[in-house]
Amino acid sequence: MPDTTEPTPEPPASSPAEADGFDRARLSLDDPDSIWVISNKLRPLNPIDYTPGDLRMPNDVPNNNGQPLREAAATATEQLAAAAAAEGLQVRVLSAFRDYAYQVSLYDGYIARDGQAAADTYSARPGHSEHQTGLVVDFDDGGGCALQECFESTPAGAWLAEHGHEYGFVLRYPREKEHVTGFMYEPWHFRYVGVELATQLRESGIATLEEFFGLPDAGDYAPAGSPAGE
Repeated sequence: MPDTTEPTPEPPASSPAEADGFDRARLSLDDPDSIWVISNKLRPLNPIDYTPGDLRMPNDVPNNNGQPLREAAATATEQLAAAAAAEGLQVRVLSAFRDYAYQVSLYDGYIARDGQAAADTYSARPGHSEHQTGLVVDFDDGGGCALQECFESTPAGAWLAEHGHEYGFVLRYPREKEHVTGFMYEPWHFRYVGVELATQLRESGIATLEEFFGLPDAGDYAPAGSPAGE
């Protein structure tokens, strides 16, 4: 008599969240007030002209353009700078919060200089910029590699790459991930997400927030007329 027993179905594969036990739903990725908010070429901020309500200047940290950060990011920056100084390194804030109007001016200037295709590789369109969240610091050490790839090889750049997660920062635009993040490698651009998430990313070896949260690659903007984020 033929065996009519139904085969036992394979259990569903574990999601990354189930596999590592990290609660990826604990904070919003959409609410601009969340420290986990993800802004990229497919995910504009909502509202598009969002301004944080808890901006302040980091204390005792050189700040080239006098730009503030959100409270949590400012505190973390102070702690990071103090730790670096204890090891004989200076880190300074080259750029931090930029509001919507500032980004309009900046982006339009880059287009005028380099053309839109080139500008889109290194500057976010207004409403898509992480700087507008108040959670991003472009760091520098005054050593002549500001906003250049050579910053990765400076003592301060190497220290930030190694220790940034201890203060809640992740290198937001890593090398060879342009198709995921939409932007060229920027070893100076650090995004505050909190120590818990930054440490989880570090330990998992996952390089980008998009990959960690299972979001679509954001290598380019959605075509005109297409819903953002799809």
